[in-house]
Amino acid sequence: MAVAEFPLIRRVEAQFQGASGRELFRRAWLPDDPFAWALIVHGFAEHCGRYEHLATWLASRGVAVHAFDHQGHGRSSGPRCFVRRFSDFLDDTERALTLARTPHPDLPLFVIGHSMGGLVTASLAVERKPDVAGFVLSGAALRPPVPLSTGRRWLLALLRRLAPRLSFPSGLDPQALSTDPAVVRAYLDDPLVERRITTSLAVELFAAMGRTSARGAAVERPLFALHGEDDAICSPEGSHAFAAAARRGSYLGLPGMRHEIFNEPERERVYAAVLDWLTKIARGAQV
Repeated sequence: MAVAEFPLIRRVEAQFQGASGRELFRRAWLPDDPFAWALIVHGFAEHCGRYEHLATWLASRGVAVHAFDHQGHGRSSGPRCFVRRFSDFLDDTERALTLARTPHPDLPLFVIGHSMGGLVTASLAVERKPDVAGFVLSGAALRPPVPLSTGRRWLLALLRRLAPRLSFPSGLDPQALSTDPAVVRAYLDDPLVERRITTSLAVELFAAMGRTSARGAAVERPLFALHGEDDAICSPEGSHAFAAAARRGSYLGLPGMRHEIFNEPERERVYAAVLDWLTKIARGAQV
């Protein structure tokens, strides 16, 4: 696919107030004359700075990209990896959408969510139905690779009631993120990456998966789900089933890729698939 490149990209960093009153950090990568714009919603325990390569690549091809750090993540305020209600993430994402829409109100808007951010994006599509052109899910946390037992769910719920901010090791295996050793090393060395999760966030995540994963048919706008077929963190079957149920859903499984498809050695092939889909939707194509 031939694409025009936009070499001049203006980068912006700022703060905005989230729905719960917390100060949230945001970034933007802005080409001179974009044809569309996208909001990136990052995953659990990470931050939007980890999407620099993807954002720059898209912006250099005419997509204005915005992103922000969830509350309790990265450079945003709040107890680390804690949320009172999963809906707080949805509220903050809607505020970020409203803020980012202002410079380009007439352009088609897309939401790109990875992992927990994919769950946030899917939940937004199901529950809030924002006025956007489409949704992209990357390695969405719609189904864990191994179901949580009833006993562990009960224990988590009890601990959450007694100590919602109690934190414990997340158990996330960095080696499962990417086949690229440099990506794993950068993740381990990143001071803004968290290693623990609170009882409240854990309970809210599993509850949101249960509410959202079976409701793909409620998604009214075009949806493109991509998933590494070697993902040991979030099950590819969850993304596949969600996209299959959506009214205008499509799915791309990526053999040999792990959880972070945007950080695999063949990442630009993934970027190109996303850009191709964004461009078709922005031009009004039926996919």
